[in-house]
Amino acid sequence: MHHGRVHEVGQGLANGLYEDAIDLGGDFLLPGFVDVHIHAFKGKDAMQGEVAVRSMSRELFREGVAAFLPTTMSASVQDTAAAVDGIRRVMEQPEHNGARVLGAHMEAPFLAESKCGAQVKAHFMDPDMDAFLQMCGGRPEAVRLITLAPERAGSEAFIRAVTKLGVHVSIGHTAATAEQVHRAADWGATHVTHTFNAQTPLHHREPGVPGAALVDDRLFTEMICDGIHLHPDVVRLMVRAKGVGRAVAITDAMEAAGMPDGQYSLGGQAVYVQGGEARLADGTLAGSVLTMRKAFENLLRWGIRPEDAAAMCTSTPADAIGEKLAGRLAAGAPAPLTRWSRDWQWKGILA
Repeated sequence: MHHGRVHEVGQGLANGLYEDAIDLGGDFLLPGFVDVHIHAFKGKDAMQGEVAVRSMSRELFREGVAAFLPTTMSASVQDTAAAVDGIRRVMEQPEHNGARVLGAHMEAPFLAESKCGAQVKAHFMDPDMDAFLQMCGGRPEAVRLITLAPERAGSEAFIRAVTKLGVHVSIGHTAATAEQVHRAADWGATHVTHTFNAQTPLHHREPGVPGAALVDDRLFTEMICDGIHLHPDVVRLMVRAKGVGRAVAITDAMEAAGMPDGQYSLGGQAVYVQGGEARLADGTLAGSVLTMRKAFENLLRWGIRPEDAAAMCTSTPADAIGEKLAGRLAAGAPAPLTRWSRDWQWKGILA
């Protein structure tokens, strides 16, 4: 490791002047986690701007996260623009000993009202390039991933245009049919947001978003691995259908992640956290209190092979957004790395 990055990988490497040799004694060393869908952590929300995103970066680093996409909620164009600007500032001037910000995941506002979940639908609108450019301050490079409902008017033109700018498009918060999902992939969509949640269900005559997502090899599928949003059998189904290279573990964490039970906020709405479940007053699931470390441990507990679980928490999320360094044990990859005992007990980070 050197200046917060992996300097060299290989056998028989000579110790440099300022390096300490660490004998892992048979422990496993994994790349740092990559979380492409996380709203908040330890009381700080990406919508609060640069200071909050910097706090998220530092705290997530301690949890073994090497890189992440701070994720926005439904808000006014002005509030979204302010949030994206804060995310961009941390992206351009990273925190020392902080998880790298790879860009924003803009999870709103081009979503379907009928599948709003915990998003505030008052701000929803049809996909529109001018509105998008306003929300990213004319700097589309600040946005790495955008979630939208492809059945909304203007989706085809928007998806084709935004992907040319290097933004990855995810299908989510949508009432789309299976056919509309495949069509969105034709237009350039490559991703599905928290698969099975806030979308049409899987039915044997109407496969909906999940049915199309499971069989369309062009699509990466996010899965919230907390055992609450998805039954473990559904996670196993997704892994079998998509393969390790397309199933993406995410947290979708809100500000109570890393905090005790109690009342919190998400997108301006009160969220009640009890026993690891985050819900609105009406019982709607409102993000999670999951960490990537816990997602990895859950995958192991559900019978996923360790090497597969590791990939789905590191390199596969990176691949989903075209990231070449984070999530890998390779020269130039960002710290930290995570250390695990032979029986997969967490033993901390190496930075």
